[in-house]
Amino acid sequence: MKKSMTILAGLILATAIGAQASQKIVSFDPAYKGAIDKSVESVGGKITRKFHLIDSLVATFPDNLKDSAIYSLKGVTDVAEDSYIRWIEAAPASMNSVPLPSVESALNMIRTGEGWAAPVFAEIRPEVDPAEKEIPWGVKRVNAAGASNSGKGVKVAVVDTGIDFRHPDLAPNYKGGWNAIVSTATPLDDQGHGTHVSGTIAAVKDLKGVVGVAPSVDLYGVKVLDKNGSGQYSWVVAGIEWAVMNGMDVINMSLGGGSGTEALKQIMIKSKEMGVAVVCAAGNDSGPVNFPAKYPEAIAVSASDSADKIASFSSRGPEIVVIAPGVNVYSTRKGGGYTTMSGTSMACPHTAGLAALAVGAGAHGSDAVRAALKKAANPLPGLTPVQQGAGLVDAAKLGK
Repeated sequence: MKKSMTILAGLILATAIGAQASQKIVSFDPAYKGAIDKSVESVGGKITRKFHLIDSLVATFPDNLKDSAIYSLKGVTDVAEDSYIRWIEAAPASMNSVPLPSVESALNMIRTGEGWAAPVFAEIRPEVDPAEKEIPWGVKRVNAAGASNSGKGVKVAVVDTGIDFRHPDLAPNYKGGWNAIVSTATPLDDQGHGTHVSGTIAAVKDLKGVVGVAPSVDLYGVKVLDKNGSGQYSWVVAGIEWAVMNGMDVINMSLGGGSGTEALKQIMIKSKEMGVAVVCAAGNDSGPVNFPAKYPEAIAVSASDSADKIASFSSRGPEIVVIAPGVNVYSTRKGGGYTTMSGTSMACPHTAGLAALAVGAGAHGSDAVRAALKKAANPLPGLTPVQQGAGLVDAAKLGK
């Protein structure tokens, strides 16, 4: 009897495993839009998400169904696993820490009043104008204060882990958003990354905390990553689609993966066609540019340090459009307060803020924004085009 029960349990388990579903992103020829639903269902597929701007959908299929069976359906052009991956990676810890000075150098700083820019001295440096104290080094380095506008009326979406829209430096500019993971939930940040990114773009100018590159923009949070900084490809595609459909001028994507999908490629193309400038972090693996920054429609950004050198962790390649500050960047923190982070994730929002300033100065559409950023950039000495693209943008030159 015991043996029979064991065999029965094994059969039930095997049946359950065989019945498991795998989720795919299926792209198809637009001529088959009206028939694709029934085709997918004919092989046991269940549609879980349909995109509006691109000819792709998300569906679950029996785990034992091979991709070749899906490809055999009329009109299907691509089948991709809707993988759940980690899209944000912190820069090496050494790049996030600030070494303490020697006693001799500390005394010299007190005597000369120089060298107080390091974040470790934020609370003990000599008293300065509150307006000056509010500006993080990266925002100062791109000369945001010299811009002809502050981004008022420009719509910027942060496609990330969400935004802590209750943060006092972000709340005045926050206008709403969407949660691509749970559509009925708010895009409240439960990880912290998106909040830090948002501060660099849009922290309000109030003589407190920090100020962003474009402190008057309309800020939108689009949550596509969970508390682990991970997410499915379909979440990211859906988030970009929402931003485009809701009239964003600029999208910030401080995220990346080692590969793309046909649906991700198509939504990037559609974003450009519809005039949205999509600014993307290059990646933190010191290697080739990641996706979606690798797509030609993206404005790919590498990271520099306070000495105008490329950050050791920064990805690089011919896709890089400009470089921006990305080491020891001080910005808003989830739950209130402020913190320092490093990565091309931090360089990207400097450029997204600059893109918003370019829009405010009259650049309309992805190509116009890209051209404006490149025109306003100054090449950094000692860096190659694959490291820095056109160089570091000077906000005062945007619109000139």
